[in-house]
Amino acid sequence: MISFVNIELFFIFSIPLFVFAFLITTNKDSLSRVFDEKILQRLRADDGSFPLSIRNLLMIISIFLMIVALSRPVIEKGDKNVNIEGLNMMIAFDISGSMRTKDVYPNRLEFTKKKISQFLTHTPTDEIALVAFAYSSFMLAPMSSDKASLINIIEGVDDKYISMASTNFSTLGELSQEVLKSKKKKILILFSDGGDKESLKGFEEILKDNNIVLYTILIGTQKGGVVIDENGNSLKNKDGSLAISQRNDALGEVSVKSGGAFIVATNGEEDIKSLIKNIKSSNKSNKKSTVDIKDRVELFIYPLALSLLFLLISLSSLPQRRD
Repeated sequence: MISFVNIELFFIFSIPLFVFAFLITTNKDSLSRVFDEKILQRLRADDGSFPLSIRNLLMIISIFLMIVALSRPVIEKGDKNVNIEGLNMMIAFDISGSMRTKDVYPNRLEFTKKKISQFLTHTPTDEIALVAFAYSSFMLAPMSSDKASLINIIEGVDDKYISMASTNFSTLGELSQEVLKSKKKKILILFSDGGDKESLKGFEEILKDNNIVLYTILIGTQKGGVVIDENGNSLKNKDGSLAISQRNDALGEVSVKSGGAFIVATNGEEDIKSLIKNIKSSNKSNKKSTVDIKDRVELFIYPLALSLLFLLISLSSLPQRRD
């Protein structure tokens, strides 16, 4: 059955088309107002073009077909059920003082934001919560599948969020437990430059006790870089030497023990794609929903093509100037 999706546009544009057709069919050219039609036929020489009335008719038909195409004719085939599957995950990212380090461009925080945006872009049907952490952890966004909003939130995180306090992974573990407690699959995605084994002991126990699977994206280099304060000055140790922050891969070991995996973040998107593939293959979707959509065959291309054809004919039949 053929119907029009934008039928209101047909009626809206049909009114000015009717007025236009009326004006051009009733308005005579300047010579027709002075001479009789029989005299004009003898005076006019055949220039090989269509008569004005035919060209006007072709133009009107062309515009009418454009309006039909704009109204979007379709063949309705009924409703169609589309299954949408996805995972529930929590993304946590480090905002401790070491994230100002510039061993990756432009610094670890901005580089992390870029990688999180890539992760969100490549997980369109998954519901994700956002958490930032340093000494304490706080929620930036609850579970949501609105990736555009989540990316906007990430882009709004700047240097002012960075805390010079030491990183406390235990508080992150406690918040992860709370956010993921009702989920069948408890998946934590962690973006950080790492932590030493001693500080990770409590975190590892929380993950194990609550069956939370950890996937880590390690940020920074093993060579490291100078730690910078909020004023852009280099920090120094008590002995006067420069404070250097190096990537610590101990988090990778925690990830593997939890049943997850880890990667070292690199430029491009292949690292994120590879990790997502690993997550999807290891975890069956725990979020399933059905969306009803209209199953339609679009027909607008046919009146549009005919419209352009009639328009081309009407314009190509204009009188030609002769020397």
